[in-house]
Amino acid sequence: MKKLLENSIIAHGLGLSIAISYMLLTSPFDWSTLPNTVENSIIVCLVGYLVTANILPRISKYLLVERKYYILPVMATVYAITITFILLTRIDYSRPVIIHGFFISFLIFYTLGVLLKEQRKLKLVAINNFEIKELENNKNIELIELKNLEHLPSDHDGLVLDLHKNLSVRQSKFVADCSINNIPVFHSESIREMIEGKVQTSHLSENSIGTLQPNPIYRGLKRFWESVLIISSFPITLPIMFLTAILIKLESPGPATFIQERVGQGGKPFRIYKFRSMSVRPKNSESKFATEEQARVTRIGKIIRKVRIDELPQFFNVLKGEMSLIGPRPEQESFVQQFEKEIPFYGYRHMVKPGITGWAQTVQGYADDTESTKEKLAHDLYYIKHLSFWLDMNIVIKTIRTMLTGFGAK
Repeated sequence: MKKLLENSIIAHGLGLSIAISYMLLTSPFDWSTLPNTVENSIIVCLVGYLVTANILPRISKYLLVERKYYILPVMATVYAITITFILLTRIDYSRPVIIHGFFISFLIFYTLGVLLKEQRKLKLVAINNFEIKELENNKNIELIELKNLEHLPSDHDGLVLDLHKNLSVRQSKFVADCSINNIPVFHSESIREMIEGKVQTSHLSENSIGTLQPNPIYRGLKRFWESVLIISSFPITLPIMFLTAILIKLESPGPATFIQERVGQGGKPFRIYKFRSMSVRPKNSESKFATEEQARVTRIGKIIRKVRIDELPQFFNVLKGEMSLIGPRPEQESFVQQFEKEIPFYGYRHMVKPGITGWAQTVQGYADDTESTKEKLAHDLYYIKHLSFWLDMNIVIKTIRTMLTGFGAK
């Protein structure tokens, strides 16, 4: 059965058949007299299924992640766009049919993701001129070392090697033959970057900074969709902010909000808004990491930090254009000056707007010294280099996990 399902045409043909049958069975109408609303809704769900089936393998291979974690955000995005199109064109549709279609499609994709987990690994062959063990232990890669260079790896997803090291004449010819025959050739550092979700700053040079330039078209779209998302969430978030402000004022004297100058895009300072989670600090006191300030955290502060409610006022920073929902976290100027002296290329994290949440926060957690900040920089530069809608969606999912578990909160 698994062998048959490895063929995407067979797998999704079966999936479409199951989805159509389920939607027809759950429809209250007789199959022979289906109204236009039901027919249109079934077509919409089938289009959504096909679009999702096309997108999922692209993102999961790009980020080397398990496909099942991306099913829900991809489907939600596809269906949101589709429903918007329906509303704009005023096509007749059935809400129950679309809900049932979404449910059965998600169930099919998730089942296929679990059943074909092993078959969907990135299958690579390697020329042993780098540390192969660093890649062998990854659960999303199947790596085989080449013992001879007689046969091209046509049944694999590509060849991996360190392209910066000298190759023998035979190895160079083998790499060229792979390229000529459309077999992908990967630099080992690129694969490791995909696995670890960070740029190797130890190998970064001034000449490679150009690769960190994010897509300018998506940057404009990002500003638009983030603003729309924030404004549409106000019916929920504004009452939460109002209640939080009252609770903070009731627990300890001082303002409900905390305003502090941070460094933003291009190294320009701006004023960031947060809910106050600590007792008021004496004036002119020295800036410290949050881990050094734990004694000042209030009871309400502990709760709002854990679920990230203290960050909600930054929605207004985003609407003002000073921040993004997603990006590298902004630092205080005193820390920026310190890190720019201690960490090479630190200033390059200011190529994009800082964010309320970010890649580094969701995969690493909180940084509270120079060494952990170096690691944080590697993740931030990875985000800048691979800035895309799908990476942002990955961060949204991870942020929800953070809010539920408290991972990375200080």
